[in-house]
Amino acid sequence: MARSHSAAEKWSPKRAAPLFAALGDETRLRLVTKLGRAEPMSIAHLTHGTDLTRQAVTKHLRVLEGAGIVKSVKKGRESHFELAPQKIDDAKKWLDVLSAQWDDALERLRDLVER
Repeated sequence: MARSHSAAEKWSPKRAAPLFAALGDETRLRLVTKLGRAEPMSIAHLTHGTDLTRQAVTKHLRVLEGAGIVKSVKKGRESHFELAPQKIDDAKKWLDVLSAQWDDALERLRDLVER
């Protein structure tokens, strides 16, 4: 029972790798989670309550920004960061494709075993 993957077919592993590499860090995942729950936040706000320096948070945000997961918005002299939900949706679509491939492989294996 093959499934259609047209929505994610254009999304290659080469395009997916930077996204998953950026999300593969615990600190960056925490930042993404924090940004997903609120309005755009300053680096000071994202640093508050952590043992991270502003410089460390800035470095992680730049990685996330480079992967398209967050974007910065100027508010006066400060940069605020917000989640770019499209990239998170892209990751979900890519994981759905992988999940469907595994489901198809398991279905074929079950058919083979039951014969």
